[in-house]
Amino acid sequence: MQYKIATLPGDGIGPEIVDQAVKVLKAIGEKYGHSFDFQFALTGAAAIDKVGEPYPDATHEICMAADAVLFGAIGDPKYDNDPKAKVRPEQGLLGMRKKLGLYANIRPVATFPSLIDKSPLKNDRVEGADFVVVRELTGGIYFGQPRGRTEDQKTAFDTCVYSVDEIERILKLAFEYARKRNKRLTVVDKANVLASSRLWREVSQRMEKDYPEITVDYMFVDNAAMQLIQWPKKFDVMVTENMFGDILSDEASVITGSLGLLPSASVGLHTSVFEPIHGSYPQAAGKNIANPVATILSAAMLLESFNLLDEAKKIKDAVNASLDANFVTEDISKEASKSTSEVGDWVADWVKKN
Repeated sequence: MQYKIATLPGDGIGPEIVDQAVKVLKAIGEKYGHSFDFQFALTGAAAIDKVGEPYPDATHEICMAADAVLFGAIGDPKYDNDPKAKVRPEQGLLGMRKKLGLYANIRPVATFPSLIDKSPLKNDRVEGADFVVVRELTGGIYFGQPRGRTEDQKTAFDTCVYSVDEIERILKLAFEYARKRNKRLTVVDKANVLASSRLWREVSQRMEKDYPEITVDYMFVDNAAMQLIQWPKKFDVMVTENMFGDILSDEASVITGSLGLLPSASVGLHTSVFEPIHGSYPQAAGKNIANPVATILSAAMLLESFNLLDEAKKIKDAVNASLDANFVTEDISKEASKSTSEVGDWVADWVKKN
């Protein structure tokens, strides 16, 4: 089979980690007889520097014409440290989500047996943890209008807005994920304070009737943040709005011991995007030290979206083998650390040989 992959390395460590995922996908192609056409495009600070905008029309056209998007990271300190910058790399990420209709971010969180000791939590708390965070991605306070500052610049405001339709479609996806897993769904909100959260809870309680086999519980976001650390194994599928999901999914990621281990998928109306959950890590850019595993596992999720399940499993097995062999980057083991490209080579070679 032939697949067209829009490839957006982005900023910071993005180009280095995406290179490794491409390397592994090419190994999969050789082994299973697939052809991957990688079409590279600009986004983020790299795009601003070259064409003046973070998600150019040319990039969007490539994404729309592709079967999937493999994405690296966005962000650059020169924009982070300039509060008056009118164009920012992160606007490219938000723009891509909006234009592609990516209303859901799927973040699986699972511990790796060989890395249990790397988690900041006690072993008995995290061993066997395996859950999915489903985050609404195109609504809420990140996109709501009005937003801005008053004329005297002394007051700033953002608006959190959700419609019934937006809530229904993300909840439907979350219910379906729960149905495929352990039939447990946790809806996270702040319904004791926020009107938008009360609407979320109202819609979810109505939709429960369509999924009688799913056990649903409701949790305020502050309680959810606490229980993620205390009892991460109690969760199966968690669904929440945009900002809460942004915070909780990053919190959940440390359970595994490294941000560099977890993949994600953003799905919706058009082409799906597959990316690591971590940022651009500009301090490591160009040093060949960043962990490529999350991006490689994002490539496995990309293959799953094509229903290439054996191929996706092969990548996961290769990653597990590299972790078991302690062939890892410095974020996991400073004593025996390997470079970004060395880890990518190891995983790709394992795929070819096994």
